[in-house]
Amino acid sequence: MRIPLIAGNWKMYKTSSEAIVLAEAVVKALSMPDETQVVVCPPFTALAAVSQVVAGSRIGLGAQDMHWAKEGAYTGEVSAEMLWDIGCRYVIVGHSERRQYFGETDESVNRKSLAALASGLTPIICVGETLFEREAGHAHAVVEAQLKGALSGLTPEQVQGLVLAYEPVWAIGTGKTATPSQAEEMHAHIRKTIALLFGAEIAQGVRILYGGSVKPDNAKELLGRSEIDGALVGGASLNAGSFASIAHAARS
Repeated sequence: MRIPLIAGNWKMYKTSSEAIVLAEAVVKALSMPDETQVVVCPPFTALAAVSQVVAGSRIGLGAQDMHWAKEGAYTGEVSAEMLWDIGCRYVIVGHSERRQYFGETDESVNRKSLAALASGLTPIICVGETLFEREAGHAHAVVEAQLKGALSGLTPEQVQGLVLAYEPVWAIGTGKTATPSQAEEMHAHIRKTIALLFGAEIAQGVRILYGGSVKPDNAKELLGRSEIDGALVGGASLNAGSFASIAHAARS
C-alpha cells in the first residue's frame, strides 16, 4: 500500500520568524499519530529555523529547489548536501514556476533528481501541462515527455525511492482545480508510463501527488481517488488549520 504524502510548498512566503510560528502551529495541529506522511517546504532562509521546530515531530522538512553540483562557484545556489545537513529529507524539483520563470528544463530536473537521490534526499519531481497544451490535446504527450526526461538514466530502484507530483499548470494559483476524474486520469497515465519504462511493480509503488489549488473543501474528493497518493499544497499550506484539514483528508 502506498503511504499518503502531503507536502506544503510555502513558496516565497514567510520570514524566518514567521516560519517558526507557522511551523509550530502545523506541528500542534498534526500532533496526533497518523499513517499519512507530512512535509513542509519553507524558503531557504527559514529551513534551519523550521528544522529545529519540527525535530522530533511527525513533520518532515523539504526544500523548494537545489543545484545538482556537490559544491562549486554557483553563486546563489545550494547543494543537496547543504540541505541534508540542516535536516531536509525532501526537495521539490522541476516545479512549474521554476520551469516558467527560471528556465528549468527536463535535463536540469534530471540532473537535480540524480543528485538528490545520491545524497539521500527524496525528490518530489513535478510534471504538468499548460492550459494551451491541454486544450490542444497534448496533455498526455507533454507529461510523458517530461517524465522520460526527468527520469532518464535512473534505475528502477531509484525511481521507487522518489515521489512524483502532477500539477496542471493551469490550476496553480488560479483557483481552478482539475476535476477529480481529470486528475485521476492523468495520474493513471503517469503510472502507466512508469510501468512501461521501469516495470509494473515499480509503477505500483511510486507515489503520485496532485498539486493545483488543493484546499480543504476539495481535498477529500481528490484524495479519495485510488490513483492519487497525496497532495503538493501551495497557498493552503500557509494556514496551519487548512493544511491540517488536507492532511486529515488523506488518511489511509
